[in-house]
Amino acid sequence: MAKDLIEIRWHGRGGQGAKTAALLFGEAAIDTGMYIQAFPEYGPERTGAPVSAFNRLSKKPIRLHSGVANPAIVLVLDPSLLTTVDVLDGLGEDGILIVNTSDSPGEIRKKLSVNPKIKVYTLDASKIAMDTIGLNKPNTPMLGALSKVSNILDYNKMLKSIEHKLKIKFRGKPEEIVTKNMKAIKTAHEETRGES
Repeated sequence: MAKDLIEIRWHGRGGQGAKTAALLFGEAAIDTGMYIQAFPEYGPERTGAPVSAFNRLSKKPIRLHSGVANPAIVLVLDPSLLTTVDVLDGLGEDGILIVNTSDSPGEIRKKLSVNPKIKVYTLDASKIAMDTIGLNKPNTPMLGALSKVSNILDYNKMLKSIEHKLKIKFRGKPEEIVTKNMKAIKTAHEETRGES
């Protein structure tokens, strides 16, 4: 992705960590010298309600202060949102769709009638989260998927930044929380699949 301004939209449900993932990715981008915006959009603020979060990244100062209408990348943390939210809204023809699902990219393309030019990637982020963290928190695995398919940030620099931020976030808690989240990111990076 070599655009001057990259916009990302995250779809999840309250409690799944879409906002946290957007913030972690944004902070990792800052650590690489990029300018960023990371912000949520709330509806009914309750666990399980649909939520969106956004990133805007650039190598130049960002003067835009509005919602993200035409994202280059859309991430869907909860596959049940595919039938209740228009996750493709505003996604351009050269866009990327990343979905937390056990379905193949081809199955998702068919279910949503995705434009053939949009790249579709899938991973079972919920299973990865359960296997590594012990909770269905797909946000950190989705960071691994985003890193793999976008090449926006250097993977190793992103890992280092996120690990540092998680150590601050979970200060005073067992260190294994950070270790498990980092394992989830790395596993997702390996397991994310696109169409062949």
